Amino acid sequence: MLEALKLNLLALETSTDPGSVALWHDRQLLARSCPPGQSNSETLLPLAAALLREAGLVFADLDAIAFASGPGSFTGLRVACGVAQGLAFAHALPLVPVGTLAAMALESGSERVVVVVDARMGEVYHGVFVNGERRGEIGVYPPESVPLPESGAWLACGNGIAAYPLLRERLSPYVNAWKAELMPSAEAVARLAASAFARGERVDAADAVPIYVRDKVAKTVLERLALGGKA
Repeated sequence: MLEALKLNLLALETSTDPGSVALWHDRQLLARSCPPGQSNSETLLPLAAALLREAGLVFADLDAIAFASGPGSFTGLRVACGVAQGLAFAHALPLVPVGTLAAMALESGSERVVVVVDARMGEVYHGVFVNGERRGEIGVYPPESVPLPESGAWLACGNGIAAYPLLRERLSPYVNAWKAELMPSAEAVARLAASAFARGERVDAADAVPIYVRDKVAKTVLERLALGGKA
């Protein structure tokens, strides 16, 4: 069981606001959220250091650092990855990237999960998980094109549910439980990372990269005008 794993692992999550940090230490999990109203880039590292002090540790005592690799906010993903890389280089530590949607599926507590996170620009990040295993690829879709799950009872989570009523309408025949308020947390990232680390899954700091899924951060002027928006 995961609780039997003796490991010092720091997890960073900034794919959404506010970010959070978690520490797997002495078979326990400690977690804190970044202060609201302040940028994750300013508060993440001090919060991580404070959490380590609370546990009586320093960065050099860690076995690994995990970070939420995406998808999510482009800027946010770079913050977590950059801080993780900097700490890993400074203290010769391995990194454990964890998928944002996989962490949400774990946190949902359900065996059959559809995750939909608002990706802005009229789209959602989408992933399907069964017993913690991803089914198919993580993708980005407009609400009317999100792949529908196979028949059965599913839980749907993520802020894409509230952001796009059409999406909820399309998923309703397949979903019997909703957690629209559920979003990524460093605690779930730490749990997945601890298991991955125990299996020998880790990367060098130089090889760590965010997973954006989408390569555009904003629509062009022409695209906004075509949708009735302003230049």
